[in-house]
Amino acid sequence: MILVRSLIFTIYYYASLLLCAVLGAPQAALSQRWAMAVPRAWARMTLFGMRWICGVKLVIEGREHIPTGPSIVAMKHLSTLETMFPFIMLKNPAIVIKQELSDIPLFGWHTQRCGAIPVARDTHASALRLMLRRARDEIAKGREIFIFPEGTRQEIDAPPDYKPGVAALYRDLNVAVTPVATNTGLVWPARGLLRYPGTVIVRFLPPIAPGLSRADFMRRLEDDIETASQALLSPERRRRA
Repeated sequence: MILVRSLIFTIYYYASLLLCAVLGAPQAALSQRWAMAVPRAWARMTLFGMRWICGVKLVIEGREHIPTGPSIVAMKHLSTLETMFPFIMLKNPAIVIKQELSDIPLFGWHTQRCGAIPVARDTHASALRLMLRRARDEIAKGREIFIFPEGTRQEIDAPPDYKPGVAALYRDLNVAVTPVATNTGLVWPARGLLRYPGTVIVRFLPPIAPGLSRADFMRRLEDDIETASQALLSPERRRRA
């Protein structure tokens, strides 16, 4: 049954992506504000499919910590599902994405229209400078910068691998960073086709104020996210065992 549901959801997921990308193109061409409505619609459709096809419920904790202005939001990345969250949980996010995503026909155009910040990871210093320049522009517009500090999806038991990009943003932008923990990997693993029923918890943690040294900031960010994420994962593991 899980395999059948997973196959149905996969078809639904990509069909809804194509539908939103095509039908939303005229709207996205108007302005960045109108363009953001397209991924918001896709995110809601994805969560609807996860709920009614795969049996996945979403719980958001720590709502009092959700920022509403210039800030950085750093989330644990265990699943593709997290890419939906900024569009339904934040007011006007500018998302740091891999350059490869912005190169995909039509999809990439939508990311540009939404003001996403592409990063070509193989160009190192030049990519970092470009990311910071773009992030300054978006922060000046009052937007939240959303980033996965590990850069890519991680398996549940993989050791933490936090990249320096988030520390560069923290130092350069001089704004608070809100860590976010989650357990999405239990229902939508980083690899594979299967989607499992369960409850996804997204927990916004107290923000980290600007002004820490790079080492202290990275230590605090990793400890906050990893400790909270493991707390969310452990009870689910015991129930599934």
